[in-house]
Amino acid sequence: MFTGRSEELKRLNEMHSSGKFEFAIIYGRRRVGKTTLIKEFIKDKKAIYFASREADGPLNLNWFSSDVYSVTSKELAKKAFFSDWEEAFDYIYQVSKEARLVLAIDEYPFLAGSYSPISSILQIHIDNQFKDSKLFLILCGSSMSFMENQVLGYQSPLYGRRTTQLKLRPFTFFESLPFLDSFPREDKAVLYGVTGGVPEYLGKLNPAKSASENIIDMFLTPSGALFEEPSNLLNQELREPGTYNSIIEAIASGASNLNEIAAKCQLKSNKCAKCLSSLMSLGIVKKEFPFDEDTSKKSVYLLEDMMFRFWYRFVLPNLSGVTNGLGRTIFGAEIEDELPAYMGLVFEEICKQYLYEQAKIGALPLLPGKLGRWWGASKEKRQEEIDIVTSRKDIALFCECKWKNALVDVDVLSALAKKAELFQYKETWLWLFSKTGFTERLCNEALNRSHVRLIGFDEMI
Repeated sequence: MFTGRSEELKRLNEMHSSGKFEFAIIYGRRRVGKTTLIKEFIKDKKAIYFASREADGPLNLNWFSSDVYSVTSKELAKKAFFSDWEEAFDYIYQVSKEARLVLAIDEYPFLAGSYSPISSILQIHIDNQFKDSKLFLILCGSSMSFMENQVLGYQSPLYGRRTTQLKLRPFTFFESLPFLDSFPREDKAVLYGVTGGVPEYLGKLNPAKSASENIIDMFLTPSGALFEEPSNLLNQELREPGTYNSIIEAIASGASNLNEIAAKCQLKSNKCAKCLSSLMSLGIVKKEFPFDEDTSKKSVYLLEDMMFRFWYRFVLPNLSGVTNGLGRTIFGAEIEDELPAYMGLVFEEICKQYLYEQAKIGALPLLPGKLGRWWGASKEKRQEEIDIVTSRKDIALFCECKWKNALVDVDVLSALAKKAELFQYKETWLWLFSKTGFTERLCNEALNRSHVRLIGFDEMI
């Protein structure tokens, strides 16, 4: 069953209804659902779907010929082959001059890698033929750097010719909920936190099993779907996977600035910075600054991809044991009691997503801009941190997010109010998020104070 991507699907269908030439570029990390979206879009339309392979140019051209003729002229399928790509695109133009036709080329980077002039040939046909046709062209790819630089980039022959671009990201927690319907509420968050909202991973969850059983099956079993997933993704995307693996491992173990990471990996700073940039383009690593600051001295690197974060924290140190069948024992001894601490950053991310959902319905006291963490020194020179801050003009919203079994009490509100005083805003709002709930004393305090709100996880979900 197709789940999610309603906005993207709506956009594609609107473009299809225009009747004129359209050119969509769809890209995003592997497993994020690009192919599923394309196939859902074309299922009731006259469409040619071609999946490029890592093969030489002539083989891709032959496969392309078969896919084209199987839709446009079945008697020629597997019998006739285009002599070159110019002939192939000339034929596509003739077929689409008067009738709507979708041509979707999946994993376009593979095709471009097998035949480098392909983008220039496409550009010429777009400019001289396709723009006057009813063709709906889709180029799709998982190589983020290639799609952003070689397809969308200024120096690409295709620059400026696309009519839309869709960068697919993993689902938010709230978009993931249809996959998690059968699980208890807390487990929904945990399973989101280990899959990172990646549709393919969510689709592998077994609703008949508990969250713990699913984690053991997917991560802590040698045949598990995600047991080797980070290694597979790094091998597919990067030329020196070993170097990138050591960088990710360094960040997972606590290194957070460039010099620390480079030292742990025994890399020169310039090479380490370049590798970090590649990992950020893949959505695996992110560079974070304190809210409203952009000085590199205070920046930190974190693992953005939750599946990578979970794998490097819990699976990598236990690879030998998992390989030897100790997955269930490892979960009980090394992971189960540590999950609440791991879920701290996950819950912060869910709370950010909740704020954006509230903003969509006008339920926030301000229109949020950047949502970020803040860390710095208090007036007493103590290091302080605020989980979420956002502001607009003279209004600010400060949030604390607690994924703990204990009820949140007044001390958390008092501490947040004191930290908010470090900022100079005319109007300040304090919101507290809690997995478990709030003490009666805090609830009474919140009722007696303006600009304070308490949000339990039950209410969020």
